[in-house]
Amino acid sequence: MTTDLAIEAVDLARSYRTRTGWLKPQRKTIDAVRGVSLEVGRGELFGLLGPNGAGKTTTIKMLNTLLLPTSGSARILGYDVARQPLEVRRRIGYVFGGDRGLYERLSALDNLRYFAELYGVEPREQLPRIHELLETVGLKGREKERVEGYSRGMRQKLHIARGLLHRPDVLFLDEPSIGVDPAAARELRRTVADLVRGGTTVLLTTHYMAEADELCDRIAVIASGTVRAEGTPNELKDRVRKLDVLEIQVHDAVGEEHLRRLREIEGIERATAETDGTVDVVTVHALPSHGSHASVLAALADLRTGKVTTREPTLEDAYLSIIDDTAATGSEA
Repeated sequence: MTTDLAIEAVDLARSYRTRTGWLKPQRKTIDAVRGVSLEVGRGELFGLLGPNGAGKTTTIKMLNTLLLPTSGSARILGYDVARQPLEVRRRIGYVFGGDRGLYERLSALDNLRYFAELYGVEPREQLPRIHELLETVGLKGREKERVEGYSRGMRQKLHIARGLLHRPDVLFLDEPSIGVDPAAARELRRTVADLVRGGTTVLLTTHYMAEADELCDRIAVIASGTVRAEGTPNELKDRVRKLDVLEIQVHDAVGEEHLRRLREIEGIERATAETDGTVDVVTVHALPSHGSHASVLAALADLRTGKVTTREPTLEDAYLSIIDDTAATGSEA
């Protein structure tokens, strides 16, 4: 079966029945995914972004046959995930973030031997394939060490090697960089980019916007179980390109009253505050034509402000704008 699409989902939905309460238990239906439609071409690196609980992992689990859709349909390389799950599983790999899925008392080599048997890799091909993957993910020379002594980054590399043992055409990466230090995350990004250059189709979920911006050919933002925006990283950034982004360092605590004042200024589209433990940073998205910079500083006049910088909007700014628009419509679950 041949198709130009590696992944195709049409109105994919998944609902759960849950029970709440003890004395008077009530049953409730939760719509985790509410009609997701996607098309991912062969050899594409496609990002799926969204807040916790948006439906990203549920969507991936339906696409890789771990969950049956409540409604809608999905195909991987032309094979239906519900009616032809074995055909789909032969052609996909799944890598998730965290420490699950590896045997800590075994070496990396023995882990990969075990999973090679599970994945049906021909016995004569197992060792050559394992050594090839250890080289690919940068674990060559460390393969005889027990996994319990591995760092988080090394474990994630081993997860990727495990997911590639049977040479999948499509690889699902569910937050592979979670908890990984910056150096290890950079190496993981390099490994993923190399896989795509080699022809593997990758669907990636991540909370790291810089990672998505660097790696992804196209991105879909999902919230409340539906796709809210889709396009290349630059196309998504174009949604907020008209705005100036001001970042103001503040040496006092920024309260909700300050943010309310900022949001009431004409031309201000967003105002948020974060702290690194020593200084607050107020981020304001403003229309430059309204001359709102002076008004912003006036709204913070009772606080000790420091450095003020203006920068170009980033993918994170675009993502937050899309999520805020979702919440403003009242459709957030």
